[in-house]
Amino acid sequence: MSQPNTQPRQKPRQRRHIQALVIGASAGGIDALLRLLPGLHPGFRFPVVVVLHVPEDRDSRLAEVFQQHLPMPVLQAQDKEMLQPGRVYFAPPGYHLSIERDRSFSLSQEDPVHFSRPSIDVLMASAADAYGADICAILLTGASQDGAAGLASITDSGGLTIAQDPQDAEISTMPAAAIRLRQPEMILPLREMNALLAKLETM
Repeated sequence: MSQPNTQPRQKPRQRRHIQALVIGASAGGIDALLRLLPGLHPGFRFPVVVVLHVPEDRDSRLAEVFQQHLPMPVLQAQDKEMLQPGRVYFAPPGYHLSIERDRSFSLSQEDPVHFSRPSIDVLMASAADAYGADICAILLTGASQDGAAGLASITDSGGLTIAQDPQDAEISTMPAAAIRLRQPEMILPLREMNALLAKLETM
């Protein structure tokens, strides 16, 4: 089996001005996010939107839990709410979370995607449509196929795509599926993603 390419893909692309970061994770995602998100500083100049698979029938305490570890506001996304820079948003359980072209959130209860609602594919596809090349997407650990098509949508829009190195992921299925479907621009372990986050505001 060939090893994944860990080098940035070289291809002509339009100039980016990153305006938002979307992240998808599933099994093992809480630990991965607790290692990744504290790398953000309080004045981070764009919003961070996270879909982490959670059971539909339970209240989510993700915003409360992560607020204890992050220096910026951490919120559960609300329908029609405008995205604000320097804030971290989590998708609520039982709803797909989309980003509209006016940079507001939209919640829906359409059918689950890959047995998941919220779905990473839904968030990333909407982010590609809303931001075009000016979006960065990160796909982390997980045990499903969700996120592979979404990350491919970001690639098609010209956005920056990053998958966690499957060998670094607690569960490799999700990043490996994305790599098979469409080679992300970067395949990185968490420690290298932290360094990249510090540079995103200058991209």
